[in-house]
Amino acid sequence: MSKKLKVGIIGCGAIASEKYLKALNSIPEAEVTAFCDIIPEKAEKTRLLYEAKDAKTYTDYNDLLKDESIDVVHVCTPNRSHSPITVAALKAGKHVMCEKPMATSYAEAKLMCDTANETGKLLTIGYQYRCMPAPLYLKKMCENGELGEIYFAKAHALRRRGVPTWGVFLKAEEQGGGPLIDIGTHALDMTLWMMNNYKPKTVMGTVYKKLNDNPDCGNIFGPWDATEFTVEDSAFGFIVMENGATIILESSWALNTLDEGEAICTLCGTEAGADMKNGLCIVSDKHGKFTNTKPDFDEGAVLFVPGGKIETPEEKESRNFYNAILYGEELRVKPEQALVVTQILEAIYESGKTGKPVVF
Repeated sequence: MSKKLKVGIIGCGAIASEKYLKALNSIPEAEVTAFCDIIPEKAEKTRLLYEAKDAKTYTDYNDLLKDESIDVVHVCTPNRSHSPITVAALKAGKHVMCEKPMATSYAEAKLMCDTANETGKLLTIGYQYRCMPAPLYLKKMCENGELGEIYFAKAHALRRRGVPTWGVFLKAEEQGGGPLIDIGTHALDMTLWMMNNYKPKTVMGTVYKKLNDNPDCGNIFGPWDATEFTVEDSAFGFIVMENGATIILESSWALNTLDEGEAICTLCGTEAGADMKNGLCIVSDKHGKFTNTKPDFDEGAVLFVPGGKIETPEEKESRNFYNAILYGEELRVKPEQALVVTQILEAIYESGKTGKPVVF
């Protein structure tokens, strides 16, 4: 395979322009040659923004997928279309990076995994928080067994008033849910990854719409349209894994709390613990005394070395994906892992509706 991969972008909203296209600027092996959006002006605007003068634009992703020269597709559309577009792209012979969450249901996500396996094409999901310095450091500790057996964890994704008011975030039919599937998915993914535990047994969930009708509340993104806010404003899950480990997942866009923080986790193991709420802190005891250790992630003067550059999490994420395609590097986010995240999120929503636990 040529070391210059042709890339198609499907969905030309903020995720495409602010995350993936910026990251692809750092990947010399990637050349974006096609943009697709159901609104033609958005595809053209993104093409111009990326300065891809020779790139094609489309309004139907099926037309883009017919281009046999395209090797890779980035799926940056609303959640409900992740699965059908990804499946079609894989069947068309493209490698796919799909933005999180993987899908709005376990069945859709399972189809994505099965299709990747059948076609032999690579599939990964955009959980870029795994690529931040503190999670990478903590993951090494977990892999080395420095926390021992991790048997209790919390996945945190709490905003006091951080309701996204643009795009289709508030529409249940487009997104499949609110903060749980939007930011809760990041926190849960990180927690499962740290624990290296992907076998859930029982899930109990509660889902709330308590503050949807109060748009004038100091939301950091401005007031929302209460008639369009059809997803939950907060959701919580209690997850028991097959090996007996417990995970508590908490997510909100709007909640009367001071306990804010998202895409972070708390881990409790037999040898030590970890708390990411105010910067990573390793919690343990030595010689009969409690010890709290905070690693230093300040790059300091390195940032100012001529020619030096620190990769962003988004760049690390894309670099790993393209290295996997070209050089056989192991994917950091495997589709089978993201599948379990979707399985648990779906169970929390189901339990929230029925008031009963979901048992796998």
